[in-house]
Amino acid sequence: MKLKLKRPIVFFDLETTGVDTAHDRIVEISMVKVMPDGKEIVKTRRLNPQMHIPEAATAIHGISDEDVKDCPTFAQIAKSLEQFISGCDFGGFNSNRFDLPVLVEEFLRAGINVDFKRRRFVDVQNIFHKMEQRTLSAAYKFYCNKDLANAHSAEADTMATYEVLQAQLDRYDTLQNDIDFLADFSTRNESADYAGRILYNDKGEEIFGFGKYKGRRVAEIFELEPSYYNWMMNGDFPLYTKKVITEIRLRGKEPKKREG
Repeated sequence: MKLKLKRPIVFFDLETTGVDTAHDRIVEISMVKVMPDGKEIVKTRRLNPQMHIPEAATAIHGISDEDVKDCPTFAQIAKSLEQFISGCDFGGFNSNRFDLPVLVEEFLRAGINVDFKRRRFVDVQNIFHKMEQRTLSAAYKFYCNKDLANAHSAEADTMATYEVLQAQLDRYDTLQNDIDFLADFSTRNESADYAGRILYNDKGEEIFGFGKYKGRRVAEIFELEPSYYNWMMNGDFPLYTKKVITEIRLRGKEPKKREG
């Protein structure tokens, strides 16, 4: 089933140096930009992560230090990539929990603050798990009746993810062919950051999703214990998480309007 789009959507997949969203880097990125008229624009690039690619990672995606030594860094392509994804929604497989946080971290390292707040994110894996409980290769076989050749190649995984979503729309009458619906349906837990450290309560207030203050309002804790903010800023947290808590802290320091 062809996607009904109000604006372009970018399906993407990353191959990385590891699975730590805060510290690991991208070694290959592939994006399929689908326009509202159905036109598809495919871009795939290998990147120099400026760190050693562990042998365990190479064993999965087949990309070694030698393969990317002459490739550009993420910082060198960041501006053109920002332009390519401008005004687009996003789709991926396990993208909400891994690919998106890694991409955001790379942009922040490059000094580019991409505004993802107004984008919609369709995680095809979450739809699949809610419906069938499988992996991407199994999803491709189940929905498209094809074997996934070159699994863990960013472009192969990206194209497979796009095809799986179209097949899911054909199979399930309960799924609406609408990006807003699909984004909501494929989102597991609402969080203020992408790492799940800062969540929202039922009032829409930011709360801690970890540690001794789990479930407590972030603004409240920063007011009662300012040193907790400093601990987080100096700690091993993703850059985007630090950006979020800084915004919360600055919001709490805004002068209150005088009445009268």
